[in-house]
Amino acid sequence: MMILLVTVMTYLFYRLTKQLNKKVAFPLFHPLLATPLLIIIVITVLNIPATEYLDGAAFLTHMLGPATIAFAIPIYKHLPLLKKHLGLIMVSITAGSLIAIFTSYGLSLLLHIDRSYLVSVLPRSITTPIAMEISKEIGGLPTLTTVFVIITGIVGGIMGPAVIKRFAITSPMAQGLALGMSAHGVGTNKAMEYGEQATTFSTLAMILAATITIVLGKLLIPTLVAFI
Repeated sequence: MMILLVTVMTYLFYRLTKQLNKKVAFPLFHPLLATPLLIIIVITVLNIPATEYLDGAAFLTHMLGPATIAFAIPIYKHLPLLKKHLGLIMVSITAGSLIAIFTSYGLSLLLHIDRSYLVSVLPRSITTPIAMEISKEIGGLPTLTTVFVIITGIVGGIMGPAVIKRFAITSPMAQGLALGMSAHGVGTNKAMEYGEQATTFSTLAMILAATITIVLGKLLIPTLVAFI
């Protein structure tokens, strides 16, 4: 019963905030921010333990995996185009992944963030299911990593289009790579507004960033954490 209640409630809140965000383009109304806030209010008022909600929402959490894998469809569709620019794409995403890790690490040290929080923030620039697994492997807190991933996605989804407009970036490849790298799933959703090619490059950027960060999670991140 709880699984059904939680699934329906979460879905309805998401649809409500998504429609609201379309009518009122205000950052606080973004579905990934407004939906959790509404859920927090409801479970607090109804005195539902957070662990009970998480258990009930396990079905939705498990759907993140298949949803991520489904992004392979547009990549397959535009495979010749991706092969043509593979070298440039790899260099761009590798640089973006390294910058994301080092800026997170540097800012965390600067702000004297607790070690467990620092480790949790390092994989923030990739899609949620993979970020959670990397966080778990390097000794972070997966739930906290999810929060950082969502914040990164929302900020990137808001600032990305503004940067693209400010610098008059018209290349679908540049638009897609920038949005996918900086805002992963949220950025890919935003890339749909720029066309199918931009969406494809954004999807590829999100997947490659996750793959590269998995490698860095094994090699680079433990070394950085050792210096804390």
